[in-house]
Amino acid sequence: MGIYLILIVIITGLLLLLYMWKQAFLDQVLETSLYFEDFPASFGKVTIFFISDIHKRSITDVIINKARGKADIVVVGGDLAEGKVPFSRIESNLKKLKEIGPVYFVWGNNDYETDYHLLDATLLKYGVKILDNTSVLFESETGEKMCLLGIDYMDGERDRLDLAIQDADEGAFRILISHTPAILKQIEPDSNISLLLSGHTHGGQIRILGFGRYRKGRIAKKGSTTYLVSNGYGTSLVPLRLGAKPETHLITLLPKEKDKK
Repeated sequence: MGIYLILIVIITGLLLLLYMWKQAFLDQVLETSLYFEDFPASFGKVTIFFISDIHKRSITDVIINKARGKADIVVVGGDLAEGKVPFSRIESNLKKLKEIGPVYFVWGNNDYETDYHLLDATLLKYGVKILDNTSVLFESETGEKMCLLGIDYMDGERDRLDLAIQDADEGAFRILISHTPAILKQIEPDSNISLLLSGHTHGGQIRILGFGRYRKGRIAKKGSTTYLVSNGYGTSLVPLRLGAKPETHLITLLPKEKDKK
């Protein structure tokens, strides 16, 4: 009886590991529409393809085909790479992302595990705009403005949100990209950040009975800032997931209709 019980436990454990491994390599593109009272109406709508925490994964054609033709820009929210990820894979992933649209990038903690000077050069080679405490301005035909701000990774004491804000146009609709959602603590009401996109937490990656090291990915609001925390696309340490499926995002920004009186 004891031997059968041991065999059942071993087989159950192996099946669970197989299930967790398969979960880690799912391809999800979550489509979300967000409405803002201060979004410039002359833009009509703007769709962002957001992907974070790629790590060791190779972006599949499934993901690219789901996003191609739907996004205006691509935002990589950090951890494009990590130590020992071959640069051939990084380049392949960048080439695929470029098929969707212009690519913007912020640094994550694991990006610094690799040869980050070479990573910087590789990003420039493929025309990727690096947002390291800087911003980029978009302007509609009528002169309304939208700014995409990005900060360097926080825990390395490289982040300077103040510099990114100074670089942003005063009257523009502001979207902030930060690898970690911890930047929320630094956002003040006068920062005028309407939307924050981040990752880093992997949604806890492995959640036991619903509990994990971090909360699952979500869209929520703090003050006047709407924020999205992604479960991310890849995994950290082990290629396993449970209760926190990998995800990428198509986020459509739209003006909120003002209540008619």
